[in-house]
Amino acid sequence: MMTTKAIFCFFVLFFSTSHGQSIIRQPIPLQQSFNINKTHGGSIIRLPLPLSSFNINKTQSSSDCSYTVTITTSCSSPKYTRDQISLSFGDSYGYQVYAARLDDPSSGAFERCSVDTYEITGPCLYEVCYLYLYRSGYDGWIPETVEVYGYYTGSVTFYYQTSIPNDVWYGFNYCNGASSSTSVGAMRLFGHLFQVFFCFACWKALFGSM
Repeated sequence: MMTTKAIFCFFVLFFSTSHGQSIIRQPIPLQQSFNINKTHGGSIIRLPLPLSSFNINKTQSSSDCSYTVTITTSCSSPKYTRDQISLSFGDSYGYQVYAARLDDPSSGAFERCSVDTYEITGPCLYEVCYLYLYRSGYDGWIPETVEVYGYYTGSVTFYYQTSIPNDVWYGFNYCNGASSSTSVGAMRLFGHLFQVFFCFACWKALFGSM
């Protein structure tokens, strides 16, 4: 017959297996402004912010992945612009895509109400959680939206709809997922170790008492 200790161990093991998973795998709520569409990617809606300390990695030589970047110019923007416009986006793991000088006045890029599409290569990202634009000039170009599409990242749209300050990186940063994912992974590992320990304890209590 099983001892009281063995019965107690089986009860604890059952409880940790059936109820522990619901605690370990609690979903982490995203900020309300981050709306994920599982079919078409995500749409990020929030006011952009300046970032004076933004570091551009201009030495990355990896160009394993291609991204389609679609920039819509606001209808409140000047009729045409001679502003110098650069772009950078990346993920929470330090991978960054940088595109310098997207502007070309002779091509009619970034004219009022226009939609310009670029194919940009760079490192393969896990997701696109930040994006910044850099404008240098006196015409005052105003972007409306910037959409980034990658084969692995899906599509994410950043909504500007406002003018960009001169000579400063200006945009969005939502890269808070990496630390959360790490914490969840650690909790899951602890849960599995907990179950293994009690399996061993129950086994010993059961067969040691027969």
